[in-house]
This record gives sequence, structure tokens and C-alpha cells, in this order.
Amino acid sequence: MKRSFDVLLLFILLLARLMLNKFAEASLFEHFQNVVRHPLVGGWLPPGAADAFGPWYGDPIFLLLAAVSLLTFILYIFVDLFQARWGLSATFRWKYGLLWVIILTLVILPTLKMALLRHDNLPHSYSHDGGVIQTEIAIDYFLSGKNPYIEDYRDTPMAEWGFPEFRTALDHYPYLPATFILSAPVRLISQGLIGWYDQRFTYLLLFTLILFLAYALTRGTPQAALGLTMVLGLNPIMGLDVIFGQNDVFILAWLVLSAWFLWRKQWVWGSVFFGIAAASKPTAWFLAPFFLLLLLDSPTLPLHAILNKETLVTLFRRALPAGGVFLAFTLPYFLWSPNDFIDDVWRWAAGTAETHYQIWGLGFANFVLATGSLADRFAYWPFWIPELLATVPTLLILLFHQLKQNTLANQFWHGAVLLLVFAYFSRFLNENYLGFLLALFALGYFLQRDITTA
Repeated sequence: MKRSFDVLLLFILLLARLMLNKFAEASLFEHFQNVVRHPLVGGWLPPGAADAFGPWYGDPIFLLLAAVSLLTFILYIFVDLFQARWGLSATFRWKYGLLWVIILTLVILPTLKMALLRHDNLPHSYSHDGGVIQTEIAIDYFLSGKNPYIEDYRDTPMAEWGFPEFRTALDHYPYLPATFILSAPVRLISQGLIGWYDQRFTYLLLFTLILFLAYALTRGTPQAALGLTMVLGLNPIMGLDVIFGQNDVFILAWLVLSAWFLWRKQWVWGSVFFGIAAASKPTAWFLAPFFLLLLLDSPTLPLHAILNKETLVTLFRRALPAGGVFLAFTLPYFLWSPNDFIDDVWRWAAGTAETHYQIWGLGFANFVLATGSLADRFAYWPFWIPELLATVPTLLILLFHQLKQNTLANQFWHGAVLLLVFAYFSRFLNENYLGFLLALFALGYFLQRDITTA
């Protein structure tokens, strides 16, 4: 009997999601009591059930969802065992449906649980500071005609989140304008329908869209569709980001939408959605060089062919919507207050603002801290030097490879490599960047058209 790689991959991702969810929830203050007291989350359990579970291994809802996910995986195994009898098409449909059940139990429902618990508790609880709390406040500033880059966040729930010494974002909104502008309609609809809003509602809508587009981009090819949906849907880090509300899925959604239109050779819409991604967070910018080459719609591109007038006119015409959308979102805020905009979006992260982000994360910056030459994590160090030295040659190498194989898959793969090199040598390399990179690498791998249908 042939062993199926998708079964192994699913089990690895399922275990990672279960353990990360468990450890993340275990650190939450009074979490067990909040769950069992909440009428929609744990209040439906029969009398005595919560006491039987006890607070030691996880809350009852986490454990029930974990049990459902593992039972679903067992069913997935048996579907795989009978694939020779059922045929490839029927087997794929069953596997794909069961995969969605696992994603529902390990990402979507836990996200809704956190949103409900936050609504019933403190506004700075059960959520990420920037992706949820600060972005919701920025939406309020936007809807009331205020500039999120001028206003501060000191008299908001942001001031209660985390450790006081690391609350440097109280004077800065580090994300680009599309994050709060495009979230505003969802907030208004949610407020009208249920009377409250959580930024994760927007992220969940886009997360679901990404998974459906993943199926479309792989043309329903069983191995690629299952593999890409698994990695995107059960991404060990980005899944946790969705649950607690970091905004990388927001940027990824526009990139995937752009890819879907580019795949259909609808250049205008592909360019528009790339422009939205670029106007959401600078992490999208690292795909831009490869996106521009992709707009030329040629599998190979000799360097001399790019430099002729006709090619440059085509490139300009197809890239114009991306540039126009990017400027439509960002230019008004830049012109409104250039210093505040640059201070929030650039200087805060670079460590050159009056109050700025700390040296942090898993990359090269730890070697700098290990030298003992800095007073603390908030000291300035010229990370732009290793960033430049590493990123420029990497970009040239990757552009050379993109010219030889100018494919949609390589746009994601090369963009991921470039971002990884830059982020590794930057002032901070947080875990959420690695989750975003995994999603880009997965798109780069599974969108290859030579994947077999085993």
C-alpha cells in the first residue's frame, strides 16, 4: 500500500496547531473561569461538566475541539486507505472536506472563541496589541476624521496591554493606511448587525478567502490543493496569529487575490490588489520586483528584452494600477503630516524615532546584543549596513533566476527568500514574520505546475 505524504503532512501540522494553541491559552489569566462562565463559549455545558474537566489540562472547549480534530484526522486516514477503491476524485472530495473540519476546529472556532471572550472581558484581553487593539482604535480615528499617525494611543486600551517598558507603540501606528481603511466597512457592518466588532472578524473573512483561492490557484489538483490548503490553513505560526489577531493574513489575502487575477491574465485587477497589499504593510514590498517582471507575461526574459521601449511601456501600463492604488491610500496621510507618517511607519521600526521599537526576535540582532556593546534593547545600532550588504546581492541573484523562470510560483518563492534575508539582518525578526514566510514559501512550492497528482 502506498503511503500518502498528505496524511503525514496533515498530522505534523495538526500536532503543531494543537500544542501551540494549548500553550498559548495556558498563559492567559483566569482563562478557564472566563470560558466556563461565558454563555456562548462554555455556558452551554451541562451542570458539573466544567468541574469534571478541571483547569489543569486546558479549558473544556479547547479539549473538545482537539478531540474533534483528532477524530477527523482518523477519518482522513481511513479515506486515504480506501482511495484505490473510491477513485481519486471521490477521495479528494472527502479529504478536502475533512481538512476544512480540522481547520474549523483548530483555527476558525478558536478565533471566534477569543473574540467572544474578549468582548465579555477587558478590551485589551485575548488579543494582539497592534493587529487588533490598535487597529480598531485607528479605524475609529479614521471614521471620525482623525489621523491615526498624528493621534497617540495613551488613553486607549493599548496602554494596558503588555509590559510598560515595551509600550513604545503608544505614540506610533506602524502599519500602512489600507489596514484600517479597508477594515472600516466590516466594522460598520458588524456594529450594525451585532452591536460590536473585533478586528479578527476581518481577518477571518480574508483567511477563508485565502483558502478558497488556494484551491482555485492549484486548479483543484489533489496533491497541490490539499498541501497548500493544509499549510495555509494550519500554519503553525500564522494560525496562532489569526487566533490572537496579528495582521499578516490581511496582507497575504491581497497578495493571493493579486495572484489569482494574474494567473487569469487580468492585469488590471492583479495590479490593483498588489497595490492594496503594498499599502497595507511593507512586507509586501519584497515581492514587488518579481511582481513587476511577472506583468511582462513571458516565461523567460532576456535582459536586453526588458530594456526596449515597447516592453517598458507595457510594464508601466500594467503596473500603473498598483502604483495608483498604493498612492491613493498612502499619499493623503503623507501629505497630511509627513513627519508623523514617516516617524510611525519607518523610524519607529528602524530605531531612530524618539520612542522606538526594541531590538527583538530570532535573527542576527542577537549577535549584536551578545557583544555587550549596547546598553539595552532600545539602543540604536546601524542594522541598515548588514541589511544592505545581504539584501542587494540576494536581490540580484533572485532577479537573475526570475528572468530565467518568470512564473507566479517564483514571485512568491523569491519574494520569501528576499524578505527572509532582509528580516534576518534587521532590528527585529518576530515569529509572525516566519509564519508569513512559510505561507509565501508554500505558495511558491505548491503553485508549480509540475506537481504530480499522486
